[in-house]
Amino acid sequence: MPSYTLIWLLAGAILCLMELFLPSAFVEFMMGISAVIVAILSLAGLGSLWLQVTAWLVVSTVLIVLSRRFLQPRRRKSKMLDAVLAETLTTIPAGESGRVLFEGNSWRAKCDDEQLSLAPHQRVYVVGREGTTLIVMPDNLLR
Repeated sequence: MPSYTLIWLLAGAILCLMELFLPSAFVEFMMGISAVIVAILSLAGLGSLWLQVTAWLVVSTVLIVLSRRFLQPRRRKSKMLDAVLAETLTTIPAGESGRVLFEGNSWRAKCDDEQLSLAPHQRVYVVGREGTTLIVMPDNLLR
C-alpha cells in the first residue's frame, strides 16, 4: 500500500503558502494545517486513502468553524447611538439628499419624512443610516 504522507505534507505546505499570496480569511491555512495533521495520521498508520480524505474534510471543517468563531474580530457598537445630534451644512430638499455635519465629518443625509425640507445650519437628529447616507429629522419635531 502506498504511503500518502509526503503528498499530504506537500498539499499542506502549498495550501499554507497560498494563504500568504491569496488571503482567504484563514480558510486555505486551516485546510493546509488539516493536511499536515492527516500526514501525521498517515505516518501513524491511517492507511486507507478514503479514510485520509474523510479525515482531512472533517478536520478542515472543524478548524474553519473554530477559526471563524475565535479569530473573527468583535464588532464594535456604532457611535451613532451615543451622538445623535447633527447640523445641516446644505439645504436638504424634500425627498432629496444634502450634507450634514456629524461627529466632525460631512455626511450625505436625507430627511426621514420625504415631505420636509431642511434649511442649512439647522440642528437635526440622526435617526438611522442607509449605507453612507444618514437619515435625519429636524430637532423641533422630536422634542
